[in-house]
Amino acid sequence: MARSQYLLLALCCLAGCHSRSRENPGEQPSIPAVPIINYAVGQVYRHDTTSYTEGFVFYDHHFYESSGAPEDLPQTRSVVGIDDLSAGKLDKKIELDRRKYFGEGIVFLNGKLYQLTYKNHKGFIYDAATFRRTDSFTFANKEGWALTTDSSSLIMSDGTSNLTYLSPESLKPVKVLAVTLNGAPLDSLNELEYIGKYIYANRFTQNYLVKIDPVDGKVIGKLDLSSLVEQEKNRNPGCDVLNGIAYDPSANKVFVTGKLWSGIYEIKFSH
Repeated sequence: MARSQYLLLALCCLAGCHSRSRENPGEQPSIPAVPIINYAVGQVYRHDTTSYTEGFVFYDHHFYESSGAPEDLPQTRSVVGIDDLSAGKLDKKIELDRRKYFGEGIVFLNGKLYQLTYKNHKGFIYDAATFRRTDSFTFANKEGWALTTDSSSLIMSDGTSNLTYLSPESLKPVKVLAVTLNGAPLDSLNELEYIGKYIYANRFTQNYLVKIDPVDGKVIGKLDLSSLVEQEKNRNPGCDVLNGIAYDPSANKVFVTGKLWSGIYEIKFSH
C-alpha cells in the first residue's frame, strides 16, 4: 500500500468522526468486544531497512518479500527477493520498472509465484524455481494490495473490506468475502496470511492484526502489536508502518515485519 493513501485515510477518519458527533446519543445495543489475542515476542531476525514491504511470505525454508517504491523514497525498489537474515538485505530475484509499476503482494501456489501491482490492474506470474516470468493477468479491482492462498484459490485484498478469491487457472473471481467487525465493514485490509483455518490481515496504518473467519468474513480476534511497533521504533526511528505476516507451517511459527523495518519478529500466540 502506497504512502499517498495516508492523507485520504486520515480525511475519511475525520469525516467519520464528525458525522458520528451529530448522531442521536440514545442507547445503543451492547455488542460483545472482539477478543484480544495475547502474544509473546520470540526471536528477532535482521531485515532490510530499504525494503518498503508490500508482500511477505515463508516458502521453501526462506522468507520471500515484495517491496514497493514510493516516489519520495529513492532508495526503494519494486523487487521480489529472499531475505538474507545474516546480512539484513534482500537478495533480489525479480525487479519491476518503478516508473511503470509499484510492486504489491505475492504468494506461491502450485509451483508458481503470483505478484500484484498497485494501480495498474495487473499481476504477474513467475516460475517459482527460476523466477522467470511466464504470464500476466488483469483484475477489475480498483487497486492491488495483498495475496494469500487457502491452497485452492488465490485470495486478494484491495484496500476495501472485501477479499476476492481468484481461480489460479483463470485468474477470474470465484467468490468475494465481505469482512466485518461487529457487523460493520472493516476496510483497509492489507497484507494477508492464511494460518490454519483462518485469515490474518494487517489493517493499513494500524498497529494490529485481525483474525478473520473465512466462512462468514467476521473478525473473531485481534492482536494489538503496539508494543512491538514501539520496540521497532526505538531500534529504528526511520521505520514506517507495520505490514507483513508470514507463517512457517512446518515449525508452526508466525512472523511479522513492516515497511523499512530493521527486524522480522517471531510472535507466539494460539492460532
